[in-house]
Amino acid sequence: MHHYRDVKLRSIVVSVIALGVLATAPTRAPAGGATEILRPAVDRVVHILADPALTGAAHTLERRRALRAVMEDVIDFPDAAQRALGVHWQGRTDAERDEFVTLFKELVTYSYIVTMEAYAGQTVVFVGEKVEGEGVTTVQTKIQSRQGAPVPIDYRMHQRAEHWLVYDVVVEGVSLVGNYRNQFNSIIRTTSYAELIHRMRARVAELKGGTGPVAFGHRFLPGALAGGFP
Repeated sequence: MHHYRDVKLRSIVVSVIALGVLATAPTRAPAGGATEILRPAVDRVVHILADPALTGAAHTLERRRALRAVMEDVIDFPDAAQRALGVHWQGRTDAERDEFVTLFKELVTYSYIVTMEAYAGQTVVFVGEKVEGEGVTTVQTKIQSRQGAPVPIDYRMHQRAEHWLVYDVVVEGVSLVGNYRNQFNSIIRTTSYAELIHRMRARVAELKGGTGPVAFGHRFLPGALAGGFP
Protein backbone atom coordinates (compact mmCIF):
# COMPACT_ATOMS: atom_id res chain seq x y z
CA MET A 1 0.00 0.00 0.00
CA HIS A 2 2.80 2.41 0.88
CA HIS A 3 4.59 1.54 -2.35
CA TYR A 4 1.44 2.36 -4.33
CA ARG A 5 1.15 5.73 -2.59
CA ASP A 6 4.82 6.53 -3.16
CA VAL A 7 4.47 5.85 -6.89
CA LYS A 8 1.36 8.03 -7.14
CA LEU A 9 2.95 10.81 -5.11
CA ARG A 10 5.95 10.88 -7.43
CA SER A 11 3.67 11.14 -10.43
CA ILE A 12 1.67 14.03 -8.99
CA VAL A 13 4.74 15.93 -7.82
CA VAL A 14 6.35 15.63 -11.24
CA SER A 15 3.19 16.81 -12.97
CA VAL A 16 3.12 20.05 -11.04
CA ILE A 17 6.83 20.57 -11.61
CA ALA A 18 6.18 20.42 -15.33
CA LEU A 19 4.71 23.91 -15.54
CA GLY A 20 7.23 25.37 -13.10
CA VAL A 21 10.65 24.42 -14.37
CA LEU A 22 13.59 26.81 -14.30
CA ALA A 23 14.92 25.93 -17.73
CA THR A 24 13.60 24.80 -21.08
CA ALA A 25 15.50 22.90 -23.74
CA PRO A 26 15.14 23.33 -27.52
CA THR A 27 12.47 21.14 -29.07
CA ARG A 28 13.56 18.11 -31.07
CA ALA A 29 10.32 17.92 -33.02
CA PRO A 30 8.37 20.41 -35.13
CA ALA A 31 6.13 22.59 -32.99
CA GLY A 32 2.41 22.61 -33.67
CA GLY A 33 -0.22 25.13 -32.64
CA ALA A 34 -0.65 23.70 -29.16
CA THR A 35 3.09 23.59 -28.54
CA GLU A 36 3.35 27.20 -29.60
CA ILE A 37 0.85 28.07 -26.87
CA LEU A 38 2.37 25.90 -24.14
CA ARG A 39 6.03 26.80 -24.68
CA PRO A 40 5.61 30.55 -23.97
CA ALA A 41 3.75 29.68 -20.76
CA VAL A 42 6.75 27.69 -19.56
CA ASP A 43 9.07 30.50 -20.62
CA ARG A 44 7.00 33.00 -18.63
CA VAL A 45 7.28 30.83 -15.54
CA VAL A 46 11.05 30.64 -16.07
CA HIS A 47 11.24 34.42 -16.20
CA ILE A 48 9.09 34.92 -13.09
CA LEU A 49 11.05 32.45 -10.97
CA ALA A 50 14.38 33.85 -12.13
CA ASP A 51 13.45 37.52 -11.68
CA PRO A 52 15.46 38.95 -8.73
CA ALA A 53 12.70 41.50 -8.16
CA LEU A 54 10.24 38.67 -7.43
CA THR A 55 12.35 36.35 -5.29
CA GLY A 56 12.20 36.02 -1.51
CA ALA A 57 9.43 36.00 1.06
CA ALA A 58 8.87 39.75 0.75
CA HIS A 59 7.66 39.27 -2.83
CA THR A 60 5.64 36.09 -2.35
CA LEU A 61 2.26 37.64 -3.12
CA GLU A 62 3.50 39.46 -6.20
CA ARG A 63 5.34 36.38 -7.49
CA ARG A 64 2.39 34.07 -6.97
CA ARG A 65 0.03 36.55 -8.61
CA ALA A 66 2.26 36.51 -11.69
CA LEU A 67 2.46 32.69 -11.71
CA ARG A 68 -1.30 32.45 -11.32
CA ALA A 69 -1.80 34.65 -14.38
CA VAL A 70 0.29 32.22 -16.44
CA MET A 71 -1.86 29.28 -15.41
CA GLU A 72 -5.11 31.12 -16.10
CA ASP A 73 -3.99 31.76 -19.66
CA VAL A 74 -3.17 28.14 -20.52
CA ILE A 75 -5.42 25.86 -18.40
CA ASP A 76 -9.12 25.24 -19.09
CA PHE A 77 -10.19 25.12 -15.45
CA PRO A 78 -13.98 24.79 -16.04
CA ASP A 79 -13.50 21.80 -18.33
CA ALA A 80 -10.91 20.16 -16.08
CA ALA A 81 -13.18 20.67 -13.06
CA GLN A 82 -16.14 19.06 -14.82
CA ARG A 83 -14.00 16.09 -15.85
CA ALA A 84 -12.67 15.75 -12.30
CA LEU A 85 -16.15 15.72 -10.75
CA GLY A 86 -17.23 13.12 -13.30
CA VAL A 87 -20.73 11.66 -13.01
CA HIS A 88 -21.51 13.89 -10.02
CA TRP A 89 -21.42 17.01 -12.21
CA GLN A 90 -24.85 16.23 -13.68
CA GLY A 91 -26.61 16.39 -10.33
CA ARG A 92 -25.25 19.81 -9.39
CA THR A 93 -27.13 23.09 -9.69
CA ASP A 94 -25.62 26.00 -11.63
CA ALA A 95 -24.62 27.65 -8.36
CA GLU A 96 -22.97 24.45 -7.11
CA ARG A 97 -21.09 24.05 -10.38
CA ASP A 98 -19.81 27.62 -10.22
CA GLU A 99 -18.64 27.09 -6.65
CA PHE A 100 -16.96 23.80 -7.49
CA VAL A 101 -15.09 25.26 -10.47
CA THR A 102 -13.88 28.14 -8.29
CA LEU A 103 -12.65 25.83 -5.53
CA PHE A 104 -11.07 23.40 -7.98
CA LYS A 105 -9.23 26.25 -9.67
CA GLU A 106 -7.95 27.51 -6.32
CA LEU A 107 -6.96 24.01 -5.24
CA VAL A 108 -4.98 23.25 -8.39
CA THR A 109 -3.50 26.74 -8.74
CA TYR A 110 -2.10 27.01 -5.23
CA SER A 111 -0.82 23.44 -5.27
CA TYR A 112 0.96 24.15 -8.55
CA ILE A 113 2.46 27.40 -7.31
CA VAL A 114 3.78 25.95 -4.05
CA THR A 115 5.38 23.14 -6.01
CA MET A 116 6.86 25.49 -8.61
CA GLU A 117 8.63 27.42 -5.91
CA ALA A 118 9.88 24.32 -4.11
CA TYR A 119 11.03 22.28 -7.11
CA ALA A 120 12.87 24.80 -9.25
CA GLY A 121 15.86 23.77 -11.32
CA GLN A 122 14.43 21.06 -13.54
CA THR A 123 14.57 21.14 -17.34
CA VAL A 124 11.67 20.36 -19.66
CA VAL A 125 12.18 19.17 -23.23
CA PHE A 126 9.39 19.47 -25.80
CA VAL A 127 9.38 16.18 -27.69
CA GLY A 128 6.47 16.56 -30.11
CA GLU A 129 2.71 16.49 -30.61
CA LYS A 130 0.23 13.67 -31.14
CA VAL A 131 -3.03 14.67 -32.81
CA GLU A 132 -5.93 12.87 -31.12
CA GLY A 133 -8.70 14.29 -33.29
CA GLU A 134 -10.03 17.53 -34.67
CA GLY A 135 -9.18 20.26 -32.16
CA VAL A 136 -7.63 17.79 -29.71
CA THR A 137 -3.94 17.04 -29.32
CA THR A 138 -1.34 15.88 -26.82
CA VAL A 139 1.87 17.84 -26.39
CA GLN A 140 4.59 15.41 -25.38
CA THR A 141 7.39 16.59 -23.11
CA LYS A 142 9.83 15.09 -20.67
CA ILE A 143 11.39 16.33 -17.48
CA GLN A 144 15.16 16.04 -17.60
CA SER A 145 16.10 15.84 -13.93
CA ARG A 146 19.61 16.06 -12.54
CA GLN A 147 19.38 12.48 -11.38
CA GLY A 148 17.54 9.50 -12.80
CA ALA A 149 15.85 8.82 -16.12
CA PRO A 150 13.74 11.44 -17.93
CA VAL A 151 10.08 11.48 -16.91
CA PRO A 152 7.46 11.73 -19.70
CA ILE A 153 4.81 14.42 -19.27
CA ASP A 154 1.89 14.62 -21.70
CA TYR A 155 -0.33 17.70 -21.87
CA ARG A 156 -3.79 16.99 -23.21
CA MET A 157 -5.01 20.11 -24.94
CA HIS A 158 -8.09 21.12 -26.88
CA GLN A 159 -8.96 24.10 -29.02
CA ARG A 160 -11.47 26.60 -27.69
CA ALA A 161 -12.29 29.68 -29.77
CA GLU A 162 -9.07 29.19 -31.77
CA HIS A 163 -7.01 29.01 -28.59
CA TRP A 164 -5.32 25.88 -27.25
CA LEU A 165 -5.87 25.09 -23.57
CA VAL A 166 -4.66 22.32 -21.25
CA TYR A 167 -7.44 20.17 -19.82
CA ASP A 168 -5.35 17.34 -18.34
CA VAL A 169 -1.75 16.37 -17.58
CA VAL A 170 -0.59 12.76 -17.80
CA VAL A 171 2.60 11.77 -15.97
CA GLU A 172 4.05 8.34 -16.65
CA GLY A 173 0.59 7.22 -17.71
CA VAL A 174 -1.18 8.71 -14.68
CA SER A 175 -3.88 11.31 -15.42
CA LEU A 176 -4.01 14.26 -13.03
CA VAL A 177 -7.74 14.81 -13.69
CA GLY A 178 -8.40 11.09 -13.36
CA ASN A 179 -6.55 11.06 -10.06
CA TYR A 180 -8.74 13.86 -8.71
CA ARG A 181 -11.87 12.16 -10.07
CA ASN A 182 -11.11 9.00 -8.10
CA GLN A 183 -10.62 10.95 -4.91
CA PHE A 184 -13.69 13.16 -5.31
CA ASN A 185 -15.86 10.18 -6.20
CA SER A 186 -14.65 8.29 -3.13
CA ILE A 187 -15.46 11.16 -0.79
CA ILE A 188 -18.92 11.77 -2.26
CA ARG A 189 -19.86 8.10 -2.15
CA THR A 190 -18.59 7.51 1.39
CA THR A 191 -19.77 10.84 2.85
CA SER A 192 -21.48 13.52 0.76
CA TYR A 193 -20.95 16.24 -1.83
CA ALA A 194 -21.22 18.82 0.94
CA GLU A 195 -18.35 17.11 2.77
CA LEU A 196 -16.20 17.24 -0.36
CA ILE A 197 -16.78 20.99 -0.64
CA HIS A 198 -15.96 21.40 3.05
CA ARG A 199 -12.66 19.57 2.63
CA MET A 200 -11.77 21.47 -0.53
CA ARG A 201 -12.38 24.80 1.23
CA ALA A 202 -10.20 23.74 4.15
CA ARG A 203 -7.41 22.59 1.85
CA VAL A 204 -7.48 25.83 -0.14
CA ALA A 205 -7.26 27.79 3.11
CA GLU A 206 -4.21 25.71 4.09
CA LEU A 207 -2.50 26.39 0.79
CA LYS A 208 -3.27 30.11 0.82
CA GLY A 209 -1.95 30.37 4.35
CA GLY A 210 1.16 28.40 3.56
CA THR A 211 0.41 25.85 6.29
CA GLY A 212 -0.21 22.86 4.03
CA PRO A 213 2.48 20.45 2.81
CA VAL A 214 4.40 21.26 -0.35
CA ALA A 215 2.70 20.07 -3.53
CA PHE A 216 -0.21 17.66 -3.31
CA GLY A 217 1.37 15.37 -0.76
CA HIS A 218 -0.14 12.17 0.58
CA ARG A 219 -3.48 13.88 1.09
CA PHE A 220 -4.02 14.02 -2.63
CA LEU A 221 -3.52 10.36 -3.33
CA PRO A 222 -6.47 8.15 -4.33
CA GLY A 223 -8.07 6.67 -1.25
CA ALA A 224 -6.21 8.98 1.13
CA LEU A 225 -8.55 11.98 1.03
CA ALA A 226 -11.36 10.30 2.92
CA GLY A 227 -9.17 9.76 5.96
CA GLY A 228 -6.61 12.54 5.69
CA PHE A 229 -8.16 15.49 3.90
CA PRO A 230 -9.20 18.26 6.34
